[in-house]
Amino acid sequence: MSNPSKVFMIDLRAHNKRNLFQRIDALLDAAGFEQIDFKDRLTAIKLHFGEAGCTAFIRPVFVRHFVQRLLRAGARPALMDTNTLYRGSRSDSVKHLHTALQNGFGYSSVGAPLIIADGLKGTSCVKVRVDCPQLAQVSIGADLHHSQALLSLAHFKLHELTGFGGAIKNIGMGGADRAGKLLQHSTVNPYIDQETCIACGDCAIQCNFDAIEIPEGGKASIDPDKCSGCGSCIVVCPVGAIRTKMNAGAEHCQMRMAEHALGLLSSKAGRALFVNFITDVSPACDCYSHSDAPIVADIGIVASRDPVALDQACIDLLNAAPGLQNTALKSAHAPGADKARDIYPSIDWTVQLKHGERIGLGSREYELISVR
Repeated sequence: MSNPSKVFMIDLRAHNKRNLFQRIDALLDAAGFEQIDFKDRLTAIKLHFGEAGCTAFIRPVFVRHFVQRLLRAGARPALMDTNTLYRGSRSDSVKHLHTALQNGFGYSSVGAPLIIADGLKGTSCVKVRVDCPQLAQVSIGADLHHSQALLSLAHFKLHELTGFGGAIKNIGMGGADRAGKLLQHSTVNPYIDQETCIACGDCAIQCNFDAIEIPEGGKASIDPDKCSGCGSCIVVCPVGAIRTKMNAGAEHCQMRMAEHALGLLSSKAGRALFVNFITDVSPACDCYSHSDAPIVADIGIVASRDPVALDQACIDLLNAAPGLQNTALKSAHAPGADKARDIYPSIDWTVQLKHGERIGLGSREYELISVR
């Protein structure tokens, strides 16, 4: 049996002689930051800028600290993300950059330029051969592929298609261009429960593919030939009428997501570090124009050279924490209860971890080390 991967963690305690930024530096030191050759390398800081109206994304003041650390290491960092499938404030580079600036990610705030890695309309990509069980090749945002090193900064939260989103989702789904995202989502087929639907029209407004129709006097329906499977209609439905035939679809989505993560990292062997913020743990993705109340108290910040081990540690820490009352949690409030399954009972979140391990992305076995 191979040695478990090391995952390092700090809680959020601080005092006047040791602030949180100093503790983040200690976390990076423990996780092997200095062992990575960043000098003179174009370095992608892959993060999520947050949809307009979202408030749970990683604060720019923290991102600036990571930028400064990279600059001291001689790197040439840029903040990067890719455009979205769904209709929203980040579906093309112009809107995406406006949203990032409005959410506080200006150069004066973070000290690095912003790059939308898949171009103006999400079509700038590089096809990377992976020869994985689901896909022979994956489609990666061109500027992320061409970056010579990677620092992944992910806000750890729950997700309606993958159970949770952490490092794997940040670089796998978040690193793909529009074609890559379509490949990942094409197995997911939402449908509308006619008895529950109230014909409010929110889903039709949200859909970026004109796949939802509401006939006069009738209920909403989804045209499967037009639907991309992006799932953005699921969360906006106020009565929970939009559901998915998830068992196979979500599993394939998670596997393809992991395979895209592998493809992105293929050009950065030994030059990648992953950091997850287990803070403001919202019950849905930061891609929505709102952030619901956190389901647990803030847990901390974790880092590793292994994205699979990191995400496994994060979901374990989340489930071990007591759930907060008056949140989206239904019954999984006790420490040890599966929070993701409570909110998304049809999603097996272990798939992305098992498949990531199977294809060589990382290991689920980890040693959690607290950094003081």
